[in-house]
Amino acid sequence: MGDKLKEQTKKKTKSKTTKSASKTEVSKSVKQEKPKKKQKRKLKIIPLGGLLEIGKNMTAIEYGDDMIIIDVGMAFGGEDTPGVDCVIQDYTYVRDNAYKLKGILLTHGHEDHIGALPYFLREFKCPIYGGKLTVELVRHKLEDHGVSLKGIGLNACRNGDRIRLGNSFQAEFVRVNHSIADSYALAIRTPVGVIVHSGDFKIDYTPINGKVIDLQRFGELGHEGVLCFLCESTNVEKEGSSPSEKDVGEAFQNIFKKAEGRIIVATFSSHVHRMQQIFTAAEMNGRHVCLSGRSMINVFNIANSLGYIEMDPDTLIDIGSINKYPDDEIVVLTTGSQAEPTSSLSRMAFASHKEVEIREGDTVIISAHPIPGNEKSIYKLIDELLKRGAEVIYESLAEVHVSGHAYRNEIRLLHTLLKPKYFIPVHGEYRMLIRHAQLAQSLGMDPEDIFVLRNGDVFETDGKTAEVNSEVPAQAILIDGSSATVRDDHVMSDRMHLGDDGCVVISLTIDDTSGELACAPVVDSIGFVVDDEKDEMHDALMSKVATMLSSGARKGETIEAKITTRAFRNALRDFLFEKTRRRPMILTNASHVSLGSRKRR
Repeated sequence: MGDKLKEQTKKKTKSKTTKSASKTEVSKSVKQEKPKKKQKRKLKIIPLGGLLEIGKNMTAIEYGDDMIIIDVGMAFGGEDTPGVDCVIQDYTYVRDNAYKLKGILLTHGHEDHIGALPYFLREFKCPIYGGKLTVELVRHKLEDHGVSLKGIGLNACRNGDRIRLGNSFQAEFVRVNHSIADSYALAIRTPVGVIVHSGDFKIDYTPINGKVIDLQRFGELGHEGVLCFLCESTNVEKEGSSPSEKDVGEAFQNIFKKAEGRIIVATFSSHVHRMQQIFTAAEMNGRHVCLSGRSMINVFNIANSLGYIEMDPDTLIDIGSINKYPDDEIVVLTTGSQAEPTSSLSRMAFASHKEVEIREGDTVIISAHPIPGNEKSIYKLIDELLKRGAEVIYESLAEVHVSGHAYRNEIRLLHTLLKPKYFIPVHGEYRMLIRHAQLAQSLGMDPEDIFVLRNGDVFETDGKTAEVNSEVPAQAILIDGSSATVRDDHVMSDRMHLGDDGCVVISLTIDDTSGELACAPVVDSIGFVVDDEKDEMHDALMSKVATMLSSGARKGETIEAKITTRAFRNALRDFLFEKTRRRPMILTNASHVSLGSRKRR
């Protein structure tokens, strides 16, 4: 099983026939007497992000002169991309086929599905379709980034809505449960068959808003016939079924009853259902709620304006009024569940928040699962909260978070209902995609009908055959300040080098008349050695550089030529490593003066 699935990342072609050999021969002989038919067009499915990674989800679907896009998300920079604000997709293929673009379909409003839209829509204008909350979040995001809505139609859709896109596509929105309201799967009718994209989903039989995933519609689609199924793979490694969001509400109730002081809850700002659970628990325990964090306030205002938050008018108070109420009447709903350095919870913990400082008697609830790579920062934040006397409750101590992504049993159910001819696992790292492919195979799918793709692979099908035999540009684009560039590993390695071992700068002044040093070298360093050792280390390095350059001058070699050689730099690196066991980045610069006109005394 495993060997066959590993081959899926290679180019392959699959064709099935149900005709007998004799009928096939007759068919061939008849075709030879007729003029050749125009080659049948093929449907293309092209993932531009979200495969072999978590984040920046984006998939293009193309047929003839029509192309639609599902989601335009972003990812955040990690440990291997220091200084990077976010990561988006390579839009080269869309740019080359922009005349085909008929619209964007959004499955839901999380950043990894809508976060790159401000960058995309600066260049491409087309209608956008998504759930009511999703569309309003996009509207706010575009306004916040200064992107004009001119030429962009924002269209709110509901369960069952069908949208015509060009001559080739009709998209239907199918309700699913997820950790944000208005989440949808997409059923896309094409000239060669129905494509179903799950979006991010779970099966929650007791959702907060009372709207259960539309399993009946998935069953009807399966009965109609599904050509290809694209399904998220985030939790495919977890057996069983995901807990209901209502389990978190019960945990909040228990914690709120026992807490004697202030309660601070950190969660994702986009988790409107979690937000509702906190308001409900607060009201049942006689507490007011105040909001902290720009994104938390923005999402609350949007969700509240759409009627997604049920609360008494007096429950919400301004955070500036927090000291007017007893501690046991306060709940602070804040950002910072991932220990982001500038988030509200981090500022509270490190005493830089304007209104709230963590103190003894506070109960802090971190209602989120750590995003991979954030664990160290989160545990450091928890340590700081504990040092300040707070009681800290997080996922491993209580059920204060449940995932919005389906476990294996839920994924199996969707596969069983849809019974697709072809399957493409999406939204996950490589091991997740492989596990998902194995799950599909265990349900009876032929391994040759399962396609584990990479970003940029072009899946093509005419409804009877399927193949992957080409690829398009799909590099990660780094948003770094005001620049948007393809990842430059030299730049990233230099930044990591600076972070690990610091930098040493050697400044030289050269006499134009003699070509020799006009004065002793000047050495400075940043992040290399502690202050107590700086002077001694700098003096030793100044002496070393002066000796090396004097030697070079006697051999007839100019100083500027000498300092650019690999031998010179390697000698300095070896010298510094011998002294400190570290290898800092070494920068040299030279300036010139003319001392020849001065009289010697």
